[in-house]
Amino acid sequence: MSGSDHSSGFDQPRLVVKKVLAKPQREGEGVVVRRSIGMSELKNLDPFLMLDEFTVAPPASFPDHPYRGFEIVTYMLQGAFTHQDFAGHKGTIRTRMCSG
Repeated sequence: MSGSDHSSGFDQPRLVVKKVLAKPQREGEGVVVRRSIGMSELKNLDPFLMLDEFTVAPPASFPDHPYRGFEIVTYMLQGAFTHQDFAGHKGTIRTRMCSG
């Protein structure tokens, strides 16, 4: 069967069935998060658990939060962000970089 015999569905137009405004909320010192996926209004978007857009202002810090059983992907639109985990692993992500 050739690639043109069946469609993956990605090339077909789709209807928008729901729009939800991601409202800003504070998480930690100097951190404002807009969570679109992960809200109660959007709970059927498997395999995604959350989709956050966040801004930080010094001195910024997130509250302690565990990561077990899922992968975090960060794409930096502008600026730079240094992160560190409880094991002491540290890294900096800069504009147009992806980590995860």
